[in-house]
Amino acid sequence: MTEDKDALLQRYRDARHELLAAIDGLTDAQLSERSLDGWSVKDHLAHLATWDDVRADEVARISAGHQSAWQMTDEQDAAFNEMTYALRQDLSVDQVRWELATSRRKLLDAIAAASPSGLDSGRYAVSSLVSTHEQEHTGWIKRWRAEKGI
Repeated sequence: MTEDKDALLQRYRDARHELLAAIDGLTDAQLSERSLDGWSVKDHLAHLATWDDVRADEVARISAGHQSAWQMTDEQDAAFNEMTYALRQDLSVDQVRWELATSRRKLLDAIAAASPSGLDSGRYAVSSLVSTHEQEHTGWIKRWRAEKGI
């Protein structure tokens, strides 16, 4: 199914706006506290940035007429997430904020430049073009804030 480019861009902008609202006002210490299901909020943000990078590359790849490079099993997906968590967990809050902004800009640029094949959601694997991934993490962060009373 070919996605509407403008609607897709707006969906990603809206998801990011909601995520940023969910972390608004948190201190660096709160962002770094590993009390959100074993991860910190910062870890969740770094995770989302990783997947924006993957997704942006996939949009460019598929727009160029190539196939998805991210055909993974559930086990491979879990292992990738654990590996990238381990590699990024010690990044500073400032760097994670930079990673988050840069990766999203890269994704939006890739979608804006996407060919019709790049907008065909059926051509994507684990990196799916249309995703609720960010909304899931935003929900977890909101729940965490409510539980912590912050």
